[in-house]
Amino acid sequence: MSLFDILSLEKELNELEEQTSNPEFWNNSADNSKILKRITNLKNKIDSFKKVKKEFDNLFELNQLLGMEPDDELAKELLKNTKILEKETEKLEIATLLSDKYDYNNAIITLHPGAGGTEAQDWAEMLYRMYARWANANGYELKELDYLEGEEAGLKSVTFSVIGEYAYGYLKGEMGVHRLVRISPFDAGGRRHTSFASVEVLPEITEDIEIDINPDDLRIDTYRSSGAGGQHINKTSSAVRITHIPTNIVVACQTERSQIQNRETAMRMLKSKLLNLKEKEHKDTIDELKGLQMDIAWGSQIRSYVFCPYTLVKDHRTNYEVGNVQGVMDGDLNGFIDAYLRSIAHNKN
Repeated sequence: MSLFDILSLEKELNELEEQTSNPEFWNNSADNSKILKRITNLKNKIDSFKKVKKEFDNLFELNQLLGMEPDDELAKELLKNTKILEKETEKLEIATLLSDKYDYNNAIITLHPGAGGTEAQDWAEMLYRMYARWANANGYELKELDYLEGEEAGLKSVTFSVIGEYAYGYLKGEMGVHRLVRISPFDAGGRRHTSFASVEVLPEITEDIEIDINPDDLRIDTYRSSGAGGQHINKTSSAVRITHIPTNIVVACQTERSQIQNRETAMRMLKSKLLNLKEKEHKDTIDELKGLQMDIAWGSQIRSYVFCPYTLVKDHRTNYEVGNVQGVMDGDLNGFIDAYLRSIAHNKN
């Protein structure tokens, strides 16, 4: 079903809203949570479509008026609003590609530097800043969950959530290895260095998604946050680390106000990782994941960021590229996101 099939969307919305008027509907919290989420999703899609259609109708009428009575100022307004509408239509078109199971969810992102010490750790922090800028520019909230500072600069790891509608849908294509080529600021000889960092992107698991975890399979440790201080320190010794023993998956959260909140957030992170692994391995239950090797496999890079000897950012899956490296590092990722979403939609067809 297409987002532009507005009649079908409105029909589905009416049917779901009818279900909510049934007193029995509110007896099953898991089911009604899914339906209420879908209702919100449908309303947002329908409202977006109607907004674009209304603007199109206004511009059509304005164009007819200009045909009968030319006016330079009116023509400038028409041109300006047409460009705005074009961008809104492109956004609506991209939204039609966000139809996978978890696309609507928040995203949980973890960054790890590759081999290379300070160089790679600095690169990981640059990527963190890039995603923070993207989130801010696109109306998303970024919430840091766990942060481990680098020894001299940068970071050893960071986990954060990007909160808002379709955060995972837009960011899922960022998952993979990102490669940096630049003149190193840490090399007294001014030589060129290549650094790598991995980006893991998972959907945040909501309460309506059931995933069973055996409590006996968990080791839960509490500790005081490490680091030099500042925003990454939790002075109440409430940080929580959870290890899923069968798979050796480890998650940690140290930025909530209490140990209970850190534990709840860490459990959501663990569920996201286990669900992703379960679906990737085509397993029916979490228990079937026991014994799997969980070593990080870096693989080949999905994108290269070249600062020297020329400036270029290129995605190796879609061949989309731009020369404005600084713009990308300041969060201008939408071209890469759009190209990726269009490519996977084309492959599906």
